[in-house]
Amino acid sequence: MPSSPTPASPSSASITGERLTTLFRPRSVALIGASDKSVFSMIAYDNLVKFGFGDRAYLVNRRGADTHGRPTVTSCEQIGAPVDVAFLMVPQAGTLDALSDAAAAGIRNAVVLSSGYGEAGEAGRAAQADLVAHAESLGMVLLGPNHLGFANLTEGIPVTSIPGLPRQGGAVALLSQSGASSSAMLDFATMVNVGLSYMVTLGNEAMITAGHVLDFLVDDPATRAVAIFMETVRDPETFRRAARRAAAAGKAIVVLKAGSSALSARTAAAHTGALVGDAKVTDAIFADLGVIRVDSIEDMLITAGAAAALGRLDRPGIGIVSISGGACDIVADRAEDLGAQLPELAAATTEALTEIMPDYGTVQNPLDVTGAAIIDPTIFTRSIRAMAADPSIGVVGVIQGVPWLDDGSAHVTQRFVDAIGAGMADAACPTVFINQVLQPITDHTRTVMAHGGVKYVIPGLRQAIVALRNVAWWSDVTREAGRRHAAAAPVTVPPAARRHGQWPEDAARRLLADAGLPVVPARLVTTADDAAKAAAEFGGPVCLKVVSPQIMHKTDIGGVLLDVPAEQDSVKSAFEAVTAAAKNVDGAIVEGVLVSPMRRGGTELLVGVVRDPHWGPMLAVALGGLFVEVLNDSALAPLPVSPAQARQLLGRLRGRAVLDGVRGAPPADLDALAAVIARTGDLALALGDDLESLEINPLRVDGTTIEALDAVVTWARKDSH
Repeated sequence: MPSSPTPASPSSASITGERLTTLFRPRSVALIGASDKSVFSMIAYDNLVKFGFGDRAYLVNRRGADTHGRPTVTSCEQIGAPVDVAFLMVPQAGTLDALSDAAAAGIRNAVVLSSGYGEAGEAGRAAQADLVAHAESLGMVLLGPNHLGFANLTEGIPVTSIPGLPRQGGAVALLSQSGASSSAMLDFATMVNVGLSYMVTLGNEAMITAGHVLDFLVDDPATRAVAIFMETVRDPETFRRAARRAAAAGKAIVVLKAGSSALSARTAAAHTGALVGDAKVTDAIFADLGVIRVDSIEDMLITAGAAAALGRLDRPGIGIVSISGGACDIVADRAEDLGAQLPELAAATTEALTEIMPDYGTVQNPLDVTGAAIIDPTIFTRSIRAMAADPSIGVVGVIQGVPWLDDGSAHVTQRFVDAIGAGMADAACPTVFINQVLQPITDHTRTVMAHGGVKYVIPGLRQAIVALRNVAWWSDVTREAGRRHAAAAPVTVPPAARRHGQWPEDAARRLLADAGLPVVPARLVTTADDAAKAAAEFGGPVCLKVVSPQIMHKTDIGGVLLDVPAEQDSVKSAFEAVTAAAKNVDGAIVEGVLVSPMRRGGTELLVGVVRDPHWGPMLAVALGGLFVEVLNDSALAPLPVSPAQARQLLGRLRGRAVLDGVRGAPPADLDALAAVIARTGDLALALGDDLESLEINPLRVDGTTIEALDAVVTWARKDSH
């Protein structure tokens, strides 16, 4: 085979959106392994012909046999014309040679259909590594393997073996790690009128990942929202960068993530590791990036369609205007279940609606326009205008049926759709039509909608509330995209040479105190007499804790005694007891005993940081102190975290009401608490990759008093030298 120059290997960072332009907007395509015996080949070629791309498709068959009614070539070099994409439908054993042949012909993009790679055990992973290395050596990028290709539906370029592609492009790009599921997703998107700009099956993402494709789509003018079905985020940093760009561009990302796995690196020395499960980390990362997470294909596509149609909302409030009082009841129930905001209307809005509604109507949100709107459809028009003008409403949903079958009765419905469309045209905020049930949006439906000037319909009451809540949430969290945590005040940290081995509590306390974090007073003593003197200085009941780098969980071995009277004999006895307990631990070196004043009351929290192997340091805030694992009430966020974000984390705790003060207890100073939480994150970041985990447990909060009562620090480097 003739040799060709070896361009630079395309690293993950070099696979930019611009680099992918020739892949997703090709001028021509070569079907390598074209065969009348292959269903994949037949569907792929049929798609190209149906979309008018047949004259720019070249068939490569190693025997040179006529295929799909056309002559073929035996090598890409025989094509004799520039080709942008090679669609490889050859068995795995022939893939490397097929890549070489394509590269020799100047083709720089490969779409690899074959399976048996990373999904097929150790041998498959080795084959995938060889595939990537070979593509890199040829200066090629590849999509797949183990997938079904892609379709650029905006420009009518299908490079896929999925049948039944929609012929008209739309505003939502669909990415899927599952090729087989994509066909069902396409069907549902067509049924509910979610037009697609691109459909990309990702397969194993051996080289091009979801993040790379997302980065390309951020700059695609036709794409206004992206729906992604994924089982894992294979290139976290690329995905994170692309998601931030999408947020800044006002393009919503809606993800259906299936599957879960435990963190591969979990610290056993601190409770925080047990709190940071894969699903919680994913939720925290997506929330930080403004990525909408859903749990069904239907919600993914309907939410993405709504986001593309509505764009970013100015306010989270949802206003509902409905022909059905029953639908109003259902919407109100679902809004409460799902956390959607149906705000009370302002006095001016109520007054305006009262003038529109009949005397027997009730003015509220959701608004039942009653049967009077059947007689006078302008009630719809005027109510939509009034609802949209309310200062708390960011989007108005209008519930009314629209036909999907042409039974000759369209003229009955059309007058209502026209009246609704007139109100939408004059509305002061985005609006959307809502069908009561999950019914198809057909050509007949679209004709009725177009006549009335209705641009978008969401089918189903629950689906509408889910979608509008999601779009409202996304609008809020991405409105100031790009604004990150301001630079923290300098944090004092120990020299890098000391950041290893196991640190006892006394060293962890000093680390916190040096960083400006509040720590309960304590004295490290090495004799019973010194312990008694320290207790006398504190002037009340004390706590004694043994200090040893080999004993991380002191309570478990009897190394902690609480509420010890300050009398000399009691303190000395407690000192002897905790040191004796430590001597029973093999290899434990006792550095002394911490004596600190006893604390009672208040609320105990855990504040900790653990390093996720994929996403980096994650901050965990949890209620419960010693009982944190029992209560399992935690909230996570990637670092850095600002004090404002820390307050939001506290607000996500199920037991957050205890911080407001219960049974006469003073309310917590939430601003001060949030500042301590944020400062803990700043300390963890300042320690860099040396830190494995940092845990304050408990962090005691009693009104304005906030103190760390115990702390554990573990380092990535375990050796002591």
